[in-house]
Order: sequence, then structure tokens, then C-alpha cells
Amino acid sequence: PSDEKRLFILDAITGKVLFKTLVAHGRNSGQDIAKKFSNAASSFASSLGFYITSDTYIGKHGYSLRLNGCEKGFNDNAYKRAIVVHGAEYVSESFIQQNGFLGRSHGCPAIPSALSQKIIDVIKDGSCLFIYSPVKTYLTQSALLKS
Repeated sequence: PSDEKRLFILDAITGKVLFKTLVAHGRNSGQDIAKKFSNAASSFASSLGFYITSDTYIGKHGYSLRLNGCEKGFNDNAYKRAIVVHGAEYVSESFIQQNGFLGRSHGCPAIPSALSQKIIDVIKDGSCLFIYSPVKTYLTQSALLKS
């Protein structure tokens, strides 16, 4: 569920958990639990699979991190869709308390504003990001999972 801390940033060398925090999913993926996923433009849904983090920029949501989707048919349109890591005020314990659920993005893995710069600086420029759900289509058709 979105009200649980479900984003983990790991140090691949030491195995240490660097961050464990809230993360929003796309508004058309579901309210509390993400169940629907899309790679299509304007779907406002999250996309599953492996990504490589790219460069940072200052945009509509402040300091943000571009993502390159690595999985054809699942997330390879992420860059064109402007699916990025960014901070958002709707990703907070106070938002959950006021609304009963975490806010949702247009498909981006949005993170708490207070942590966004720290997290982005740790994972920018070539880190692996994996967005997972036990969706049968993804689990059976992902070329990366099969390899």
C-alpha cells in the first residue's frame, strides 16, 4: 500500500539500506495499491521494470531526476513521458493523515520533498531503479527478468 515505506535505496557494495521512504505511484495505477500499469503517453500510470537514472534538472517539481526505461513495451517510453524522480508535498505522513492515502503522481515515482535532493544526489547518473509489482504479464514477459 502507498501509505507504507516501500522505496528502498541500497548501497550495492555494502548491502546497506541508505533510505527507506514513501513513494507515490501514478494516479491511474490505483488509489492505495498500484494495480494497473502503462507505458503509454498521458496514461498517468506507473510503468514497471528496470530503469537507469540519468541527469538532474530543475523543473515544475524542483530538483528532478530523469529516468531511462530499459524494458521494451513496459517502460521504454519513460523518458518521452517525462517519468522522473521528484519531490512532492503529497508524499508525506501528513498527507496520509489528512486524506487516508498517499497522493498520486502522473506516473512518476514521487518522493518526499524533504528527502528528494538527498535521494536524487545518491542515485543520479547511472544507478539502477526497479519498480516492481507481482503482475503476471510483467513477470512472464520481461526480457530482463528472463535473462
